[in-house]
Amino acid sequence: MPQPTNIAMQKKHLRDAAIARRLALPPDQRAVAEGHIRAALDALVASLDAKLLGFCWPHRGEPDLRDWVAEWLAADTRRIAALPVVVAPRRPMVFRRWTTDTEMVPDRYGIPHPAAGAVVHPGLVLVPVNAFDADGFRIGYGGGYFDRTLAALQPPPTTIGVGFDSARVADAHGEPHDRPMDWVVTESGARRCPFSPSEGRDLDR
Repeated sequence: MPQPTNIAMQKKHLRDAAIARRLALPPDQRAVAEGHIRAALDALVASLDAKLLGFCWPHRGEPDLRDWVAEWLAADTRRIAALPVVVAPRRPMVFRRWTTDTEMVPDRYGIPHPAAGAVVHPGLVLVPVNAFDADGFRIGYGGGYFDRTLAALQPPPTTIGVGFDSARVADAHGEPHDRPMDWVVTESGARRCPFSPSEGRDLDR
Protein backbone atom coordinates (compact mmCIF):
# COMPACT_ATOMS: atom_id res chain seq x y z
CA MET A 1 0.00 0.00 0.00
CA PRO A 2 1.51 3.42 -0.92
CA GLN A 3 2.32 5.68 2.03
CA PRO A 4 0.42 9.00 2.31
CA THR A 5 2.50 12.13 1.65
CA ASN A 6 0.65 14.64 3.85
CA ILE A 7 2.13 14.67 7.41
CA ALA A 8 -1.29 14.57 9.07
CA MET A 9 -2.25 11.59 6.95
CA GLN A 10 1.08 9.89 7.62
CA LYS A 11 0.49 10.27 11.35
CA LYS A 12 -3.04 8.90 11.00
CA HIS A 13 -1.70 5.92 9.07
CA LEU A 14 0.89 5.20 11.79
CA ARG A 15 -1.66 5.80 14.57
CA ASP A 16 -4.26 3.46 13.12
CA ALA A 17 -1.72 0.70 12.49
CA ALA A 18 -0.17 1.03 15.97
CA ILE A 19 -3.54 0.96 17.73
CA ALA A 20 -4.54 -2.11 15.73
CA ARG A 21 -1.34 -3.90 16.81
CA ARG A 22 -1.94 -2.91 20.43
CA LEU A 23 -5.54 -4.12 20.44
CA ALA A 24 -4.46 -7.41 18.84
CA LEU A 25 -1.97 -8.18 21.62
CA PRO A 26 -3.05 -11.50 23.25
CA PRO A 27 -4.05 -11.17 26.94
CA ASP A 28 -1.19 -13.37 28.20
CA GLN A 29 1.41 -11.38 26.25
CA ARG A 30 -0.18 -8.13 27.42
CA ALA A 31 0.05 -9.23 31.06
CA VAL A 32 3.73 -10.12 30.72
CA ALA A 33 4.50 -6.87 28.88
CA GLU A 34 2.70 -4.75 31.47
CA GLY A 35 4.65 -6.51 34.22
CA HIS A 36 7.93 -5.52 32.54
CA ILE A 37 6.65 -1.95 32.06
CA ARG A 38 5.79 -1.65 35.75
CA ALA A 39 9.22 -2.97 36.75
CA ALA A 40 10.95 -0.45 34.47
CA LEU A 41 8.80 2.36 35.90
CA ASP A 42 9.68 1.29 39.45
CA ALA A 43 13.36 1.86 38.80
CA LEU A 44 13.08 4.96 36.63
CA VAL A 45 10.54 6.87 38.73
CA ALA A 46 12.52 6.08 41.90
CA SER A 47 15.67 7.49 40.29
CA LEU A 48 13.81 10.69 39.36
CA ASP A 49 12.55 11.06 42.96
CA ALA A 50 9.12 12.31 41.88
CA LYS A 51 6.56 13.35 44.48
CA LEU A 52 3.77 14.61 42.17
CA LEU A 53 3.01 12.30 39.27
CA GLY A 54 0.63 12.80 36.37
CA PHE A 55 -0.72 9.76 34.51
CA CYS A 56 -3.59 8.82 32.22
CA TRP A 57 -6.56 6.49 32.51
CA PRO A 58 -6.01 3.60 30.04
CA HIS A 59 -7.81 3.99 26.72
CA ARG A 60 -8.07 1.67 23.70
CA GLY A 61 -5.73 -0.99 25.03
CA GLU A 62 -3.04 1.29 26.45
CA PRO A 63 -0.93 -0.13 29.31
CA ASP A 64 -3.02 -0.06 32.49
CA LEU A 65 -1.01 1.75 35.17
CA ARG A 66 -3.76 2.27 37.74
CA ASP A 67 -2.63 -0.47 40.14
CA TRP A 68 0.99 0.61 39.74
CA VAL A 69 0.11 4.22 40.61
CA ALA A 70 -1.97 3.07 43.60
CA GLU A 71 1.00 1.07 44.91
CA TRP A 72 3.34 4.02 44.27
CA LEU A 73 1.04 6.25 46.32
CA ALA A 74 0.70 3.74 49.15
CA ALA A 75 4.48 3.51 49.53
CA ASP A 76 4.83 7.16 50.64
CA THR A 77 2.08 9.38 52.04
CA ARG A 78 3.85 12.49 50.68
CA ARG A 79 3.23 11.39 47.12
CA ILE A 80 0.45 12.82 44.94
CA ALA A 81 -0.98 11.41 41.70
CA ALA A 82 -3.06 13.39 39.24
CA LEU A 83 -5.14 12.81 36.10
CA PRO A 84 -5.60 15.23 33.18
CA VAL A 85 -8.96 16.90 32.66
CA VAL A 86 -10.15 18.57 29.45
CA VAL A 87 -11.67 21.89 30.51
CA ALA A 88 -12.42 23.36 27.07
CA PRO A 89 -11.91 22.42 23.41
CA ARG A 90 -8.44 23.21 22.05
CA ARG A 91 -7.25 24.44 25.44
CA PRO A 92 -4.54 22.99 27.70
CA MET A 93 -5.74 20.32 30.09
CA VAL A 94 -5.41 20.68 33.85
CA PHE A 95 -4.37 18.00 36.31
CA ARG A 96 -6.53 17.14 39.34
CA ARG A 97 -5.46 15.01 42.25
CA TRP A 98 -6.43 11.33 42.11
CA THR A 99 -6.66 8.60 44.73
CA THR A 100 -8.37 5.22 44.64
CA ASP A 101 -11.33 6.90 46.41
CA THR A 102 -11.69 9.85 44.03
CA GLU A 103 -15.15 10.34 42.52
CA MET A 104 -14.82 9.95 38.76
CA VAL A 105 -17.00 11.09 35.86
CA PRO A 106 -16.63 10.28 32.13
CA ASP A 107 -15.54 12.88 29.63
CA ARG A 108 -16.95 13.21 26.09
CA TYR A 109 -14.90 10.17 25.02
CA GLY A 110 -16.03 8.07 27.98
CA ILE A 111 -12.66 8.35 29.76
CA PRO A 112 -13.04 8.80 33.54
CA HIS A 113 -11.50 11.83 35.24
CA PRO A 114 -11.82 13.43 38.70
CA ALA A 115 -15.17 15.12 39.09
CA ALA A 116 -13.69 17.95 41.16
CA GLY A 117 -10.61 18.94 43.08
CA ALA A 118 -7.76 21.40 43.17
CA VAL A 119 -5.53 21.80 40.15
CA VAL A 120 -1.98 20.52 40.70
CA HIS A 121 1.22 20.81 38.68
CA PRO A 122 2.95 17.43 38.25
CA GLY A 123 6.71 17.44 37.99
CA LEU A 124 6.66 14.08 36.21
CA VAL A 125 4.07 12.97 33.66
CA LEU A 126 3.52 9.49 32.24
CA VAL A 127 2.35 10.15 28.70
CA PRO A 128 0.53 7.45 26.68
CA VAL A 129 1.83 6.85 23.17
CA ASN A 130 0.14 5.38 20.15
CA ALA A 131 3.47 5.52 18.33
CA PHE A 132 6.92 6.89 19.14
CA ASP A 133 10.35 7.15 17.56
CA ALA A 134 13.96 7.18 18.75
CA ASP A 135 13.98 10.98 19.00
CA GLY A 136 11.22 10.85 21.60
CA PHE A 137 8.43 12.21 19.41
CA ARG A 138 5.03 10.62 19.91
CA ILE A 139 1.78 10.27 18.02
CA GLY A 140 -1.31 10.73 20.16
CA TYR A 141 -4.92 10.90 19.02
CA GLY A 142 -4.54 14.02 16.91
CA GLY A 143 -6.28 16.55 19.15
CA GLY A 144 -3.09 18.25 20.32
CA TYR A 145 -4.19 18.29 23.96
CA PHE A 146 -0.96 16.94 25.39
CA ASP A 147 1.18 19.24 23.24
CA ARG A 148 -0.74 22.28 24.51
CA THR A 149 -0.76 21.02 28.09
CA LEU A 150 2.97 20.29 28.29
CA ALA A 151 3.73 23.66 26.70
CA ALA A 152 1.56 25.43 29.30
CA LEU A 153 3.06 23.75 32.37
CA GLN A 154 5.85 25.86 33.86
CA PRO A 155 8.37 24.76 34.81
CA PRO A 156 8.05 21.98 32.22
CA PRO A 157 7.59 18.52 33.74
CA THR A 158 9.78 15.54 32.97
CA THR A 159 7.89 13.33 30.52
CA ILE A 160 7.94 9.55 30.22
CA GLY A 161 6.20 8.05 27.21
CA VAL A 162 4.63 4.69 28.10
CA GLY A 163 3.61 2.10 25.53
CA PHE A 164 4.32 -1.31 24.10
CA ASP A 165 7.26 -2.18 21.84
CA SER A 166 4.77 -2.46 18.98
CA ALA A 167 4.29 1.33 19.19
CA ARG A 168 7.82 2.05 17.99
CA VAL A 169 8.14 3.47 14.47
CA ALA A 170 11.04 4.73 12.40
CA ASP A 171 9.69 8.30 12.27
CA ALA A 172 6.79 9.81 14.24
CA HIS A 173 7.04 12.99 12.15
CA GLY A 174 7.77 15.42 14.97
CA GLU A 175 6.81 18.99 14.09
CA PRO A 176 8.16 22.32 15.42
CA HIS A 177 5.38 22.62 18.00
CA ASP A 178 5.90 19.07 19.32
CA ARG A 179 7.91 18.54 22.49
CA PRO A 180 9.91 15.28 22.47
CA MET A 181 9.61 13.06 25.52
CA ASP A 182 12.49 12.80 27.96
CA TRP A 183 12.15 9.03 28.38
CA VAL A 184 10.29 6.12 26.81
CA VAL A 185 9.30 3.00 28.77
CA THR A 186 8.15 -0.20 27.09
CA GLU A 187 8.37 -3.88 28.03
CA SER A 188 11.98 -3.71 26.77
CA GLY A 189 12.88 -1.23 29.50
CA ALA A 190 13.51 2.49 29.91
CA ARG A 191 15.34 4.57 27.30
CA ARG A 192 16.52 8.17 27.60
CA CYS A 193 15.55 10.18 24.51
CA PRO A 194 16.97 10.50 21.97
CA PHE A 195 18.35 6.99 21.71
CA SER A 196 19.97 5.01 18.93
CA PRO A 197 17.54 4.05 16.17
CA SER A 198 19.07 0.57 16.23
CA GLU A 199 18.48 0.12 19.97
CA GLY A 200 15.95 -2.61 20.67
CA ARG A 201 13.50 -3.86 18.08
CA ASP A 202 12.22 -1.56 15.38
CA LEU A 203 8.64 -2.65 14.79
CA ASP A 204 7.70 -0.06 12.18
CA ARG A 205 5.24 -1.51 9.66
